[in-house]
Amino acid sequence: MKSFETVTEALKDLKSRGFTTDFNIAFDKLICSENKFCLNPEEFEITEVYRFEGATDPGDENVVYAIESKEGTVKGSLISAFGTYAETISIEMIQKLSMHK
Repeated sequence: MKSFETVTEALKDLKSRGFTTDFNIAFDKLICSENKFCLNPEEFEITEVYRFEGATDPGDENVVYAIESKEGTVKGSLISAFGTYAETISIEMIQKLSMHK
């Protein structure tokens, strides 16, 4: 697996490889705000994970996930904070994302 110094580098590389949809967590699913497309936990796979830890600021701690729909029609990325700054999400989503941390 590749290694990146910054979140921006990881996202740029993923986009160059077709991971063009920007996902956000919406409690129990992933949603693309641009087109309102949603994926439930059972509808996607996490194919790559990149963790970034802030050297001095806990607010800089993020995880970048490369996401692919099981149908293979949608590829995108998700940036998620962890620790104190993590989003409120469902148990199913926690389990899905935790398998890859």
